[in-house]
Amino acid sequence: MGAAVLAGRRAVECLAATTPEQLAAHHRIRHQIFVEEQGLFWPSDVDGHDRRPEVIRVLALSDAEPAGTVRLFPLDSQGRLWQGDRLAVLPGFRAQGVGKPLVRFAVATAGARGGEEMVAHIQVANVAFFELLGWHRSGPVEMYVGAAHQPMAVELRA
Repeated sequence: MGAAVLAGRRAVECLAATTPEQLAAHHRIRHQIFVEEQGLFWPSDVDGHDRRPEVIRVLALSDAEPAGTVRLFPLDSQGRLWQGDRLAVLPGFRAQGVGKPLVRFAVATAGARGGEEMVAHIQVANVAFFELLGWHRSGPVEMYVGAAHQPMAVELRA
C-alpha cells in the first residue's frame, strides 16, 4: 500500500516498509533523528515494539529518496486503538512537507485496519502541527525520555 502526494515541488510517496532495503532505511532515519540528532535514546531507539509482527513501519520517499518515517501499531486485541510513534523527517526534507503525508498515511492505514482512534506522545514543539492535522490534546504534558511530550489523539472513523 502506498500513497503519493505532491509536497512543495517534490513527489512524496508513503509506503509500508517491507523489503530489507526499506526497513534498513526506516531504521537508519530513526537512528539519525532520535539517537544522533535529538539524543533521546542511546545506543538505539529500537524497542520491544519493533519485534511485534503487527507493527507497521512506514517510509516516506521524496522523489524516490528516503526522507522520513513513522511507526504504528494496535494497542488492543480488537485493533480499535492504535499508537503512532517514531515520526522522523530528515533535516533536508522538513521544509518540503514530508511530515503531513506521513501522519495522514499512518492515520489512514490504522483506520483501514479497523482502528477507531490513534494516540501519540508528541514533542511539545510539534503540537501545533498535529492540531492542524485534526489531532487534539488528550491529557497533560508528560516527560518521556527526558523531553516534554503532549499526549494527543485523533478519531479514525467519521
